[in-house]
Amino acid sequence: MTAQQEYLLWLNSQALSDEEREELKSCQHDPKEIEDRFFAPLAFGTGGLRGIMGVGLNRMNVHVVRHATQALANLILHEGRNAAERGVAVAYDCRHNSESFAREASSVLAANGIAVRIFDGLRPTPELSFAVREYNCVAGINITASHNPKQYNGYKAYWSDGAQLPPEHADVVSREMKKIDIFKGISTVRFDEAVGDGRIHFMGSDTDNAFLACVLSQSVAASSVAAVADRFKLVYTPFHGAGYRLVPEVLKRLGFKHVLCVPDQMRIDGDFPTVSSPNPENPEGFALAIALAKQNDVDLIIGTDPDSDRVGIVVRNSAGAYVTLTGNQVGVLLTDYLIRARLAAGTMPPHPAIITTIVSTQMAHAVARAHGVDVFETFTGFKFIAEQIGTLEKSGSHRFLIGYEESYGYLVGDHTRDKDAVAASMLIAEMAAWYAEQCMTLFDAMEALYTQYGYYREHTLNLVMPGIDGLMRQRALMETLHKNPPAAVAGTPVVAVIDYLVGERLDLASKATARVSLKGSDVLCFELSDGTRVLVRPSGTEPKIKVYILTKGETPQAADEAVSRYAQWANQLTAL
Repeated sequence: MTAQQEYLLWLNSQALSDEEREELKSCQHDPKEIEDRFFAPLAFGTGGLRGIMGVGLNRMNVHVVRHATQALANLILHEGRNAAERGVAVAYDCRHNSESFAREASSVLAANGIAVRIFDGLRPTPELSFAVREYNCVAGINITASHNPKQYNGYKAYWSDGAQLPPEHADVVSREMKKIDIFKGISTVRFDEAVGDGRIHFMGSDTDNAFLACVLSQSVAASSVAAVADRFKLVYTPFHGAGYRLVPEVLKRLGFKHVLCVPDQMRIDGDFPTVSSPNPENPEGFALAIALAKQNDVDLIIGTDPDSDRVGIVVRNSAGAYVTLTGNQVGVLLTDYLIRARLAAGTMPPHPAIITTIVSTQMAHAVARAHGVDVFETFTGFKFIAEQIGTLEKSGSHRFLIGYEESYGYLVGDHTRDKDAVAASMLIAEMAAWYAEQCMTLFDAMEALYTQYGYYREHTLNLVMPGIDGLMRQRALMETLHKNPPAAVAGTPVVAVIDYLVGERLDLASKATARVSLKGSDVLCFELSDGTRVLVRPSGTEPKIKVYILTKGETPQAADEAVSRYAQWANQLTAL
């Protein structure tokens, strides 16, 4: 069916509201807009769905949410009656339509005879993962678009281990969606009716307290918090999102006395009116927090994204200026802190391991090796880190210490299987207190690690290619790089190419190939003669190609110069 035919099918469907039909009528003379809305459905992958909100097959709306949920319900029902009775946990964030989408999903599940537990208000993503595990649910659904712009929303599906849906189950859901008529193939019931007859139950403070107890159990050096609590102050912002209640609460329960929250950003608002982007990776979003920190002589600022699974921080440097630390830097700091603090406390488990991703800093490897801690790498995405945790648990070979990725996601403990900004915020604050006892800031601590391990630098570029034309350009660029990898990057020879799609490493000098442990993801890694790694992959959630530069220099200046040269090369990839 063409995009125009699909458009007319939707336009004439009785399932549409008057408001939805008017939205479609407004673009009836805009072929490009029709093509963009209807050229293909949103793809359901291991991360679920994510897209711009609006009416259409390639948009996030109630019809797409019901469609995906009916497909997930079919998967659950295929697992048997016990699976349906175990039920599904449902959560949502602060975005426009998130609550209504969550209720629509719950209604479809209930109509299919599947028990539902839904939160009584917005909650952090890690608490949804926790609820799946805590209540022995068969699956979970979270309505969120994480840190994406305000126009987006999404649908994340989880399985019984609390991790995002494994690929084989995601494939089943995707196939089921192709079979089900998006308007006529859905079973649903009124939400209030299903609540009234007990098919849908609410989760509230009992779940919050159980979750926070697990988070607090990950504390390593609470005595440091007590030692500096009278003088240590920190600023927190949830960027209008789901961390607004539980992050300040866990910090206070740990013993922090001076937690200053940014008033304007504590208001729940899917428009994110005080920031251009609700992403803690963007330094400009911390302007209000920095202003509050300056007024109160604060050394640490913590910010969590709208669904509170990512966390970014701002610290004072040696000159007193406020500077952001990257996700890689925080990952290294946390890795070093957890190792040293656990060794000092005598709580280091036997055979500890950290889990990170192929696009994250190599500095954490150096820190871990110095203490005899093993490192495991996965593809980008916490579903892969969660999968690796499960593998280590089953084998019994290692004890999981921390998992992290460069995009500001961190995980500790076994209470959840997704990145957890609530626990990470607590540990970052505790780590800052630990260093404050030693008259050091986190900036001082990072500089000390560079002195000890070398000047590692990382940089990520986003080559944005929006719309259907952009999708075709992305595919063409990746195909070109697969077929004709560069012999040099910014003048530095490429010595080897790792193609993670097929799981092979090609040595360019000898032309010999060798298998690598990871396979099946469209990622290319160019290993350069100076030890730099440049990785290229299409984003799984946004219309862009991501390029990661991982390098190291003899001095900070040398490392920065290398990043600049390689970034200039990466920016020219769009011309290929």
